[in-house]
Amino acid sequence: MIRTDQSHLYVAAKTHPGLSGKNNEDNYAVSAYLISKMNPTPSVFAVVSDGIGGHRAGEVASELAVNLLSQAVEKREGGHPLAVFQNSFYRTSESIYTRAESNSAYKGMGATVACAWVIGFQLYIAYAGDSRIYLARRNQILQISRDHTWVQEALERGVIDRSRLKNHPNLHVIRRYLGSPQPPEPDLRLFLTGAETDAQAKANQGLLLEPGDVVLLCSDGLTDLVSNAEIGAALSGRTLPQAAETLVALANERGGHDNITVVLLGVPAGPKP
Repeated sequence: MIRTDQSHLYVAAKTHPGLSGKNNEDNYAVSAYLISKMNPTPSVFAVVSDGIGGHRAGEVASELAVNLLSQAVEKREGGHPLAVFQNSFYRTSESIYTRAESNSAYKGMGATVACAWVIGFQLYIAYAGDSRIYLARRNQILQISRDHTWVQEALERGVIDRSRLKNHPNLHVIRRYLGSPQPPEPDLRLFLTGAETDAQAKANQGLLLEPGDVVLLCSDGLTDLVSNAEIGAALSGRTLPQAAETLVALANERGGHDNITVVLLGVPAGPKP
């Protein structure tokens, strides 16, 4: 693909280490491309990663994840976006694990990841961990990814109910991440109703975005403290940069106990904000 500084989408991003004094282990990137010289279809790839591991190991893992996944998308090895995700998640996870095994300071490091790839106006996503992807459409906010956590699994199996989720001791026990001993499969389910089967959710890939749609990627530093409804409200009536600032500020007002990263991709609906 051909890199370009011109995007057919509006883009805004904001990252903040939070108020706890914790090292910022979040990383993100947004890249704009044309598919090829023969095919000038615009393409935008966004990725958010939250590092796992002590000291500075989490920061190393999330930086590796962002860089390697962005490079794989630029090369488009595997052709179809879902094949690119499949191959790149495996290779990126192995690279993080290998780096961790080669340096005792990085032992056990890993990274969650959320990716959105918009080709023309078709949306493809892939994710692992508890960094999330949302779609804001016609005054509704939809969480189109699904957390890979102990509490999410327990909720789906009926072991606990939603009223116990927020303060559950296993809230941050992650079941799938890059850098694990066995490379994880990327989750390719894209939920629009939340009631789809896995096959139906995967069939939603390539979703055609509509004018005014906003795709939001974020780390759990936001979603631990800001509800889905509040995320939707923050996007309403604001430009993307204003919405990103508002969301980060809201999380910090409530303690900002973790790093906070927000990336927004907006489909034009009128004059550029």
